[in-house]
Amino acid sequence: EEKPYKLTDGGGLHILIHPNGGKYWRLAYRFAGKQKSLSLGTYPEITLSDARERCAAARKLIANDTDPSAAKQTKKRQDKMAAANTLEAVAREWVENRSNDWTEGHKALTLRTLEQDAFPTLGHRPIAEITPAELLATMRIIEKRGALEIASRVLQRCSSVFRYGIATDRCNSNPATELRGALKSPKRTHYTTIEKGGFPKLLRDIDGYQGSPTTTYALQLIALTFTRTSELIEAEWREIDLGRAEWLIPAERMKMRRPHLVPLSEQAVAVFKKVAQLTGDRKYVFPNRNDPTKPASNAIILRALGRMGYTGKMTGHGFRSAASTLLNEHKTKWGIHRDVIELQLAHVEKNASRAAYNFAEYLEERTAMMQAWADYLDKLKAGAQVIPMRA
Repeated sequence: EEKPYKLTDGGGLHILIHPNGGKYWRLAYRFAGKQKSLSLGTYPEITLSDARERCAAARKLIANDTDPSAAKQTKKRQDKMAAANTLEAVAREWVENRSNDWTEGHKALTLRTLEQDAFPTLGHRPIAEITPAELLATMRIIEKRGALEIASRVLQRCSSVFRYGIATDRCNSNPATELRGALKSPKRTHYTTIEKGGFPKLLRDIDGYQGSPTTTYALQLIALTFTRTSELIEAEWREIDLGRAEWLIPAERMKMRRPHLVPLSEQAVAVFKKVAQLTGDRKYVFPNRNDPTKPASNAIILRALGRMGYTGKMTGHGFRSAASTLLNEHKTKWGIHRDVIELQLAHVEKNASRAAYNFAEYLEERTAMMQAWADYLDKLKAGAQVIPMRA
């Protein structure tokens, strides 16, 4: 008709029909002495049977001294809040909140891990509603493709997101804590084989590598300095003082945003001098071949190891693992304090009283250790008997 009109069903339920043909279910009721109207949906999406059920539910709220209109608005706000507090939304906020503590590379890697393996199944879910069973189902998907270490890493990062959600009042529990022992344990890597029996051969293979000379030098330096791959490949010449035999990596390039001093052995200085003959006029020690204004890809280490036959047996991080294992095995005999090893590996100090990290701490001991380590590698390559480190 030309004007809106109602068709009633009884008990205050009616349908309001507009001139344009729109049909809207309404419930007329009184609450606290006031006449009110509650929207129950549109026809035909909401059938007469559906409208009667909604009407009955609203009448029950009224009988319990609850205004159904106010209850509807409260639920709408809760649903809107839940939609804004999905796992993905909270996770992205958590990652952004850690920006001052992480390098851009670590931040991107953390976010990429969640985007690939957590968000597709759980990202849309309100964080407060995710159960341990749901989280475990997501981990099982990762496990089925054989990525056991990734499953463990994703669970750890999800746990951090839930803890952040609890701290910011978006959820009340951390379902990740209920999954302890529920994931399959990854098999031990091949690092042990390299450390024990294959490390001398690996060092000789590096010296005989037939690829780019700068790649050979990068491999030699990562063995001598056992820094993280990105810390070496993205190194700038301004960080390196060959006269003082020191390499100071600025805080913004370190994983935990703390400057890190690497004492350079005689062997490391000699390698850097060889690289300087090739790239000393560039910003980066290892510039990108296609765009020298950028650093080379971190993948050059892994690709070179693969070409030498070490796929699945060794990675850039494996040199850190080897150094940590071998130095700790001999620390008593060689008189090396554990703190010296940990500081040189740039591991985060867990003791809150030592949180103020001094990058030059134990510098004399670390300098001696790095020279002794380089001498030790020379002996391993030569196949000579290893003698105790010199003082």
